[in-house]
Amino acid sequence: MWLKALHLIFMVTWFAGLFYLPRLFVYHAMSDDKTSHERFLVMERKLYFGIMTPGLILTLGFGFWMLQDYAWAIFGQATWLQLKLLLIAFLCVYHVYCGKWLLDFKYNRNSHSHVFFRWMNELPVAFLVAIIILATVKPF
Repeated sequence: MWLKALHLIFMVTWFAGLFYLPRLFVYHAMSDDKTSHERFLVMERKLYFGIMTPGLILTLGFGFWMLQDYAWAIFGQATWLQLKLLLIAFLCVYHVYCGKWLLDFKYNRNSHSHVFFRWMNELPVAFLVAIIILATVKPF
């Protein structure tokens, strides 16, 4: 149960960043002065590298540890687990894209509007709902 507790703690940490970073991108895309731009860069960098990425690594680490301990035995029969892992893979890709957008802002290459980032801000919510339902209800 300690593994599950640690997995959930770091998952919450990771998702806090996944929810907040695109919101910062919304405000950053709307800003037009140098001071705001510099402030957002610092906030985004600290969130991505100080909270989100360690949260991702520890979530995956404890998750795979749990898989190694007992879930691989049921992997073939547990469609819910296969779907959950697929969604987590997509979420990892989303995380990497957040890093790309962070670099786009850093090097003044951002070509997306605040509306784009508003939509991207909703994506982790859909993933979270699906993953939680799959992990708790186990519908398949």
